[in-house]
This record gives sequence, C-alpha cells and structure tokens, in this order.
Amino acid sequence: MVESQPLNVAVLVGMHPYDAIRFHDLFAAMDGIKPVHQMVENWAFAEPEQKAEYDVVLFYNMHLKMEAELPWASPAVPKAIAELGDRPQGIVVLHHAILAYPDEPVWTDVTGLPDRKFGFYGEQTFPVHIERPDHPIVRGLSDWTMFDETYTMQEPGEGCDILLTTDYNPSMRALAWTRRHKQARVFCLQMGHDGRSWNIPSFKTVLQRGILWSAGKLQG
Repeated sequence: MVESQPLNVAVLVGMHPYDAIRFHDLFAAMDGIKPVHQMVENWAFAEPEQKAEYDVVLFYNMHLKMEAELPWASPAVPKAIAELGDRPQGIVVLHHAILAYPDEPVWTDVTGLPDRKFGFYGEQTFPVHIERPDHPIVRGLSDWTMFDETYTMQEPGEGCDILLTTDYNPSMRALAWTRRHKQARVFCLQMGHDGRSWNIPSFKTVLQRGILWSAGKLQG
C-alpha cells in the first residue's frame, strides 16, 4: 500500500513575536503535514509555480499594511494575496492573522470578518463550546477549557460556518469558522497565542483537522 504524500503547508509569519521553537514543534508533530516556515514576503516573492506547490497557505502574521516593508518584495505581497482563491489551495488564518491588513477588503473577504477593529486580552481562561458537532473538524470532540489570548471584535458575517464558540467575556463569540474564498476553502481559528494554548490537545486536533479540511482531505 502506497502512503499518501504529506501536505505542503506554507506557514507564514511576520510583524508579531512568537515562541518559534514551540511553534515549529506544534506543526512538526502533525501527521500528514509538511510545514514550510517562512516570512510572508518570501512566499509572496516566489515564482507562481513555486507558490502553487503548496496545498495550504497558513497565515500567522500580523502585518498592518499590505505593502511589504522590504523593497524587493513590493508589490509582490498585495499581488500574492489578491490571487488567493484563484486555485483550490487551502487557506488557514490563525490567531492574530485575523487582525492583519485591517483596511484591506481582500482580507475581509478571506476572513469573513466585516469589521476588524479589535481589543485583546491576554492570559484568559475560558470555555470552548462545540457549535457544530457534525463537522469533521470538530467531530467527536467535547467542550473544553482554553487558556489563551482573546479578542473582542465584530462576529464573522455571511457565508461563515461557526464551529466553536464561547460565552466568555471579554471575547468574541466565534472561535473557529469556515468559509469559501473564490475556489478556496478557508479555516479561521481565533485561538493560538503561545505554547500554553498550542499544547492543549483539543486545540492541536482542531488546527490539524482545519488544515486537512482546507486542503479538501476532510469532507463536510
């Protein structure tokens, strides 16, 4: 029996500090996933056939402007992001990446968040509720308690399928949702600030399944 090849996942970072060692460990432990960590500018500047090799593009950056800070990469970043969804390549938007590009309509279309003005609250302990237990990303999981940073902002809008919620204050209600952006499946996960949240088993399961779902490897 021939085993399927792991998914090539571009893991994109920039303009926000993070625990790089534990972040790398999070993805390295996921079966079926080959993470390729890089700056957003590196991914954007690659040739089209190179970008097309990725099954999933995962954003963990928090750029506030679409234009690249590095002259050699501009206008590559706006062009690459505008082309997201032109092929059925999965898109995952993780934690602070939902706050990126606050004035860009294209990122509103990707995330499904109509207004991304936000507040943030560190070191919160809050309940996570399975809103859609029939969805393959969360199927078989039970509600759990999360330790993480929370955001307050407008809830996901039309076309979003809410998978995880919380009734905790301060936090937005939606914690995870899916949507479509042109040809692409999009998975957004509000949680995921640092190693303490990354180490929670249910979080790791949801993130891994979200990546697989966005690549069309989980149906539903």
